[in-house]
Amino acid sequence: MSYEIQASLREAQGTGASRRLRREGQIPAILYGEGQEPVAIAVDHKTVYYALEKESFHTALIKLTLDGKTQDVIVRDFQMHPFRQQVQHIDFQTVKADQKVRIRVPLHIVNAEISQAVKLQSGRVSLLNTSVEVLALPANIPAFLELDCASVVAGDILHLSDIKLPEGVESVSLKRNEDLAVATVTGKKR
Repeated sequence: MSYEIQASLREAQGTGASRRLRREGQIPAILYGEGQEPVAIAVDHKTVYYALEKESFHTALIKLTLDGKTQDVIVRDFQMHPFRQQVQHIDFQTVKADQKVRIRVPLHIVNAEISQAVKLQSGRVSLLNTSVEVLALPANIPAFLELDCASVVAGDILHLSDIKLPEGVESVSLKRNEDLAVATVTGKKR
């Protein structure tokens, strides 16, 4: 899914200026990247708030239009209000099509319900990490990674090496020879 966001430069900065922006339905944001100065921008709150609710937005390549110029960006960080449904601030990082990006990608469990551990041993598969840090070109960043649990039994521990990575995507931890545990399987052993 592709996302497009319109942005505008913001001249005034600071707490008071940010509050005024939020009252006007805007979010103070920052745009930064390699080889460029950070730029203070403002984006529409409604557009960003509803996009942040979608898991794919956090790893998507976003088209950000600023002063008629479109750039490819990813979401690096955002802050929410403690109790209101309001985005306080968001950080965008520009990316280049030929440079790899280090990003955290959500991890999903698939086929657990057909495994021996769940069907016959009254078990369950529990994630130890909900995301995995990967290195990939911006066009190759997956929306999520799948951990296939069809053949697990009670007592199994699943590691990073058990995740089938898409073409052009590398696990940062596996590159450092760290095969971390990502899920455990509980249940009655027979």
